[in-house]
Amino acid sequence: MTATAPLLRAAAVATLPALALHAAPVVSTFGPLRNRAMPRLAGRGMADHVALTFDDGPDPLSTPFFLRALDRRGVRATFFLLGSQARRSPGLVREIAAAGHEIGIHGWLHRPLLLRGPRATHDDFARARDLVGDLTGQAPRLFRPPYGVMSTAAHLAARRLGLTPVLWTCWGEDWTARATPDSVHRTVTRDLDGGGTILLHDSDCTSAPGAWRSALGALPRILDTCDRRGLAVGPLREHGALTTGGYARRSTVGKPRQ
Repeated sequence: MTATAPLLRAAAVATLPALALHAAPVVSTFGPLRNRAMPRLAGRGMADHVALTFDDGPDPLSTPFFLRALDRRGVRATFFLLGSQARRSPGLVREIAAAGHEIGIHGWLHRPLLLRGPRATHDDFARARDLVGDLTGQAPRLFRPPYGVMSTAAHLAARRLGLTPVLWTCWGEDWTARATPDSVHRTVTRDLDGGGTILLHDSDCTSAPGAWRSALGALPRILDTCDRRGLAVGPLREHGALTTGGYARRSTVGKPRQ
């Protein structure tokens, strides 16, 4: 035991640089830093536009309510789907696409990427991308990591698969049991400005049971607030021409019109 201890310590020291490199992108999880220093990753777009995005679907118990609410307002959004959820509800995936919404992937399983190696990360993304592409007839171009936490392996896998990672500038904290439509609306609009990207959830598969109702209840009020501020709302594809290399043209970050 004593003789092997130095070897174990040496092995641990030797792996530290690799672990540090793997985890380095985790700094983008810090919202204020990401919004200032990483505008492309944060989903910054045109100053008179807001991108509306949803994670964790599709869910036949909740997603149809969001689709109807968006249809009533004539608004299209971006849905980041989990491959495991899409496999269970292929018809709903097609319904989202047929309604004119943009579809990105949220991975196959909602698990932290920091706990996965390069091969597992690539296979997870590819599996979700291929399924969504087969169901909709169009390969997704956008990717959002579970929990918003990237790794070096995730960046490399996304690039190889033609996927652009996009996070968000504001969220509703709509995944908790204590969330209400009022709290979600207040939390989103507190940090909302022109060029921002909103994160909500249309499923509670990784949230408190029934938490999606808080996002659904807040949605009309969020859209009303954007209207009052003179901000158009739509999917990320209308937010600044996202490509696998970032924005195809330089987007403008600005304040909402008064």
